[in-house]
Amino acid sequence: MTSTRPASPASSANVVYADDAAAVSAALERSAWFAAAPAPLRAALRAAGRVRVLRAGERLFLRGDAADGLYCVLDGAMRVGAASMTGREALLAVVGPAHWFGEIALFDAGVRTHDAYAERDSTLFHVPSAPLAALLAATPAYWHAFGLLLAQKLRFAFDAIEESALLPAAARVARRLLVLAADHGGTQSARRVVNVPQEDLALMLALSRQTVNQILRQFERDGLVQLRYGEIEIVDAVRLEQQAH
Repeated sequence: MTSTRPASPASSANVVYADDAAAVSAALERSAWFAAAPAPLRAALRAAGRVRVLRAGERLFLRGDAADGLYCVLDGAMRVGAASMTGREALLAVVGPAHWFGEIALFDAGVRTHDAYAERDSTLFHVPSAPLAALLAATPAYWHAFGLLLAQKLRFAFDAIEESALLPAAARVARRLLVLAADHGGTQSARRVVNVPQEDLALMLALSRQTVNQILRQFERDGLVQLRYGEIEIVDAVRLEQQAH
């Protein structure tokens, strides 16, 4: 495993991964998809990958860029979406730790479908296209594992379309909070915190920021969440889950 760094300085909180293979391996194993993959595939990905560190707001790629491989977020968060000619943004996802992205181009050899920026200082694990192609050519059975990764994203996309069409706004907010808390590593025994601004949450759900704020304030009055600057803590996950249906 090698490491690459951007020309500009990065957050010192993330640099630990660049020279610590054990820390990278431990972070990768927190990915449910990676942990379930065959051991030889996991070893090959670790060997082929490299660490990249991005500062908050730094661009990883833009829609239409040539694909350069597969990424996993080790630390921080990536903002994935698109902007119109007028500057209006469609935020599709905030990709948090232990989640992989960029697999679409692996299947169709096409260009990037969306823009990706660092939401905050972030550390990524990057497996470039060339070793990925060589790995799959040598062991075609590994396509199944990558197919499962793509299927997970497709399920999430279908769920989001269904929620938008059928669920009231409060239920959509509750569902997305639970998903984001799980994505960011929250468990029943730990603090379940979502580090996503309300404006970004509104963009993800195609709701106004005012609507999302009103819903969150009601959730707080009901004892479901606690709002702080820059974070939303889920206080009562069971009752929030009830709100999501």
